Amino acid sequence: MADRGRPRALLELTDTERETLTRSSRRRKSAQALALRCRIVLECADGSSNKDVAARLEIAVATVGKWRGRFVAERLDGLTDEPRPGAPRTVSDDAVEAVIVKTLESTPKAATHWSTRSMAQDSGLSQSMVSRIWRTFGLQPHRAETFKRSTDPLFVDSPANPVSGSAAGYWFGV
Repeated sequence: MADRGRPRALLELTDTERETLTRSSRRRKSAQALALRCRIVLECADGSSNKDVAARLEIAVATVGKWRGRFVAERLDGLTDEPRPGAPRTVSDDAVEAVIVKTLESTPKAATHWSTRSMAQDSGLSQSMVSRIWRTFGLQPHRAETFKRSTDPLFVDSPANPVSGSAAGYWFGV
C-alpha cells in the first residue's frame, strides 16, 4: 500500500555525512538540540517515516518534518540554529576597547581616577554601559593597588601610626 499524505523529502547520506551525524549524536559534549537533530536525520535516512521517527524519539511529527526538510535543502549546515531575533549590538568592539584603554592609561581632569559617570561623559556611552564594561573586564579604577609615599609632613614614625617601623612614612592603597 502506498504512503498517504504529503510526500517525504528524499534523504540520502554520504559516508562522511553519516559518520559526522553519528559522531555528533553520540558525543557527550554535543549540544542536546544538535544531537537530537542528528538522530532525526539518521533515522530518516534509514527509510523511516516522519511519524515513526517522531514516535521513537518522542517528539512532534512537525519537528521531524522540519529537520528532514532543512537537511535535504542545506545538508549539515541546515542543522545549526539560525540567528535569533533581537536588537543588534549598539556598542562596537572599538568603543569597548577605547573605554578600557582610557581607563587604564589616563586620568580625568581634576580627579585622581575615573568614575563611571565621568567615563560615560567623556566616552559618549551611558553610565550603565561603562559599568558593564568595567565589570566584564574586572576594572576597578577607584581602587589603588600601588605603593605610595605619604606627602603629609606630620606623618611620622610613632607607636600610634599603624604602619610604624621600616615602612614609616609610607602607606599601602587597598
